[in-house]
Amino acid sequence: MNILGLDISTSITGATVLDKDENILYCEAWDTRNKKHFPTLLHKADFLKAKLLEVKRKFDISNIYIEESLQSFRSGFSSAKTLSILSKINGIVSYLAFDIFSTSPVHLSAISARKACDIKVLRGQKAKMVVLENMLDKHDRFVISYTRSGNPSPGSFDRADSLVIAIAGLKSWKEKN
Repeated sequence: MNILGLDISTSITGATVLDKDENILYCEAWDTRNKKHFPTLLHKADFLKAKLLEVKRKFDISNIYIEESLQSFRSGFSSAKTLSILSKINGIVSYLAFDIFSTSPVHLSAISARKACDIKVLRGQKAKMVVLENMLDKHDRFVISYTRSGNPSPGSFDRADSLVIAIAGLKSWKEKN
């Protein structure tokens, strides 16, 4: 029994596989930012499908948890166009996951997933950084690299978010079983 947690994005998708004991078996960032390689949403979908098939070949996935896409505007965040694209790609990947793994993905909000992992984001803190630091502190097998200027490398936040989704999904599954 393994859990797949996905943090779907328009640019980098985080994917984590956990076993029933919360051991990290896989934690990667799938980068679709290069517009030459991924000129359209369908090109990104093809790439993500290939990555999901790769996960299926390597792991026996019984449950899939996906972070819900943003549903509303917040000042200084994503535009209407970005939210629309994010909803589309979230729907596409949700369907691909269902089709490939023959199980319906469960969508979790970022807030409820963080709560399930006992992560508290105080007013004024950046949620992504709090999540990343929390995952680095709690999971020895979660390791990231840094840029020359000392910032987390691209994909680090996405991997951390997918790990939180996977852990929250695992906890939810354990409560029900």
